[in-house]
Amino acid sequence: MDVPFTADLTGKTAVVTGASTGIGHAVADLYLRNGATVIGIHRREKAALTGAYVPVSADLGDPEQAREAATRILAEHRVDILVNNAGLNLRHPFEEFPVADWDRVQQLNVRTVVELTQLFGRPMLERGSGAIVNLASMLSFTGGFTASAYAASKGAVGQFTKSVANEWAPRGVRVNAVAPGFVDTEMNEALVADETRNRQILERIPAGRWGTAQDIAGAALFLVSDAARFMHGTVLPVDGGYLAR
Repeated sequence: MDVPFTADLTGKTAVVTGASTGIGHAVADLYLRNGATVIGIHRREKAALTGAYVPVSADLGDPEQAREAATRILAEHRVDILVNNAGLNLRHPFEEFPVADWDRVQQLNVRTVVELTQLFGRPMLERGSGAIVNLASMLSFTGGFTASAYAASKGAVGQFTKSVANEWAPRGVRVNAVAPGFVDTEMNEALVADETRNRQILERIPAGRWGTAQDIAGAALFLVSDAARFMHGTVLPVDGGYLAR
């Protein structure tokens, strides 16, 4: 497997949400390969990860389950790293966007990120050390199409990241975000399969290809490593140059 970046995370414990598939799985795997103990929170039974991996089953779209999972983890582990990866994109033309679907997207993509950041961040602040990586998106910067709920949520994640970093940087906790571009994961299967849309996307990406989950994992590893010790409040695009064109 391609390992784009290495860093020593020996002795560190990381919580990664949505670790069963896609970007979350790649982040968890890369952290494990770099010596961390990884606690993955996900709905699916198995994440196909080996080593010092601890699976925790929870539906993070349910606030009670999210809080219960965090409480259970903190009772048993010192958490040094949090990666808020779990997310949802429901597509509708905005004039037809069901309010219930809008709320589902905001619940998982924003409120869960806020609550988990509070719950796992408080012990980090008490110790004066820790690193949090949120998953933003290129739609933190652009609007997209038929993705108004997702774009709104990821815009919120970007601004949330900056705001919390302002408060927590002086207290020893780094808060940053990765903003993936078009990544070939389960969430984007329909776009990859759409010949016309796929061609339009590739024409705009200077790198000439879709990103991989491992591309994003490398950035997520960098942001929790000592190499990024002076980075706070950054929303880091990893998009093959998409935003630059």
